[in-house]
Amino acid sequence: MNAYKQLEARQKRMAALGNALGILNWDQATMMATGAAPARAEVMSELSVLRHEMTVDPRMGDLLDEAEAGDGLDNWQSANLKKMRRQYIHATSISADLVARKSRLTSETEMAWREARPANDFATLAPMLEETFEILREEAAGLSQTLGVSPYEALLDGYDEGRTEAEIDVVFDDLEAFLPGFLNEVLEKQASAAAPKPLEGPFPVETQRKVARQIMEIIGFPFEHGRLDDSHHPFCGGAEGDIRITSRYLEHDFLSGLYAIVHETGHALYENGLPKEWRGQPVGEAQGMTLHESQSLLLEMQAGRTKEFIGHISPLLAEAFPRGDAWEIENVMKHYRKIERGLIRVDADEVTYPLHIILRYRLEKAVLAGDLKAVDLPGAWNEMMQNLVGITPPSDVDGVMQDVHWPAGLFGYFPTYSLGAMTAAQMFAAATTAEPGIFPGLAQGDFKPLFGWLDKNVRSLGSSLSAGDLIEQATGAPLSAAAYKAHVKARYLDA
Repeated sequence: MNAYKQLEARQKRMAALGNALGILNWDQATMMATGAAPARAEVMSELSVLRHEMTVDPRMGDLLDEAEAGDGLDNWQSANLKKMRRQYIHATSISADLVARKSRLTSETEMAWREARPANDFATLAPMLEETFEILREEAAGLSQTLGVSPYEALLDGYDEGRTEAEIDVVFDDLEAFLPGFLNEVLEKQASAAAPKPLEGPFPVETQRKVARQIMEIIGFPFEHGRLDDSHHPFCGGAEGDIRITSRYLEHDFLSGLYAIVHETGHALYENGLPKEWRGQPVGEAQGMTLHESQSLLLEMQAGRTKEFIGHISPLLAEAFPRGDAWEIENVMKHYRKIERGLIRVDADEVTYPLHIILRYRLEKAVLAGDLKAVDLPGAWNEMMQNLVGITPPSDVDGVMQDVHWPAGLFGYFPTYSLGAMTAAQMFAAATTAEPGIFPGLAQGDFKPLFGWLDKNVRSLGSSLSAGDLIEQATGAPLSAAAYKAHVKARYLDA
């Protein structure tokens, strides 16, 4: 127990550094002047190295060995120790020099992306992006050897522990076989129906912020422990007990910004619901990004687009943006449930969204394998976008440069978005079967029945179970695309 308690103390200090990095990253994305980027990169690099050095301290390895050889740990402590060992394996597979180089380069590449994207200047970004890819290949090679998995799985393990390429391929192959034909059916059905009455802009940004905050309050966002700000790309970040979410607003398209905020609120509520008694410990953290994305998509795509919840917020929208009878519930539902072949992932509907993810998954695997260079990404992206979604980007702004993930060095992250969508459908089906009060609650703006189920089956468990075990325990079945396919059929063809 003494060795274990020492490990807990060390983890608490490392978590504090992680929290500081989270706030610095949020500030960089929302408020920091662009000229401060080099200085900020140095600070974040030093903090990242310090945290890495604490993780790989030889004494950590000795303490882990000693704690694992002992006894007297309860189930949560044992799970915490297992997570510590996993972190140690990851950290000791990467040199401090690589950590520093990666932190500095990805911070600089992300800032370069922020300047290159609005200028549609991929040519300027490409050399830095290729340097980032080289760092990722180096990282993946080291992790792969230690973990005994493929290079791609080694990076994926940082976002979705234990997930394999074979598991992803089964789900994605199923979706790729199902979605194009299903998409055509839905588009044909919607084309034959009466068009919705338009929701025409402009929608003043300040009013959008006000409405977004009202809806966040209805859902239950804890503003006493968090805040909403603007950024180039919507995200949820910050620190434990200090949740920062961001969004972006379009004056001609109110729904895009609103549902990005609902999505990020789902992330925030998952973080806020994690076991507070284990804060600062690995077992008290979220269990990977598949579960994290499931919580955001469950709120945005499952509960947030039900007739019940749309009916509850429609009067609020009508008051903020008077548009005659355009805010009537059936008309709003047509807008919220409109399916189309779009270019932008974050704006994609739930039918086409997985196709956007499949594209990124296949491209980043090719990049990591060395089969695709940064300079060739735009052409490969456009060709695959046409094949999967049936549309070609007119520029790189709406194509390969639309996401921050690759400039930020986040390889292996993208698959978790669609695995999260599958999990969200599976969990919402299980929750609404177990709790008949969920739909009536949504009609009143009351999320307590839904969140009660999530608190019990997901949030309060932290990382005490693997993602696969948690999903199966909560829903009664392993993760698959079955519930998602049933959900979209019911919503878009049978309704």
